[in-house]
Amino acid sequence: MEMELRDLNANPLSAKELDALMGDRDYKLFLNTRNELYRERNMAEKPPSRAAALALMAENPNLIRRPLVISGKKVILGYDEEALKELR
Repeated sequence: MEMELRDLNANPLSAKELDALMGDRDYKLFLNTRNELYRERNMAEKPPSRAAALALMAENPNLIRRPLVISGKKVILGYDEEALKELR
């Protein structure tokens, strides 16, 4: 399988790119629950709006759950061995 890697710290996704990736998916699934900002802002109990989450993730790439794997219209968030095997 051919892959393109993108260092999100060096080349962050814009809010527009994130919005397109999310599509109709729940934006909260894209939030990295282990991130310090996530915990500081108590996002588990008080999640930001979609627009606010997009802006925060664009400014703070570590707030995006990783790995983020995109294959066509399929998006895999976090390490999901079974989903990754299905891409082969």
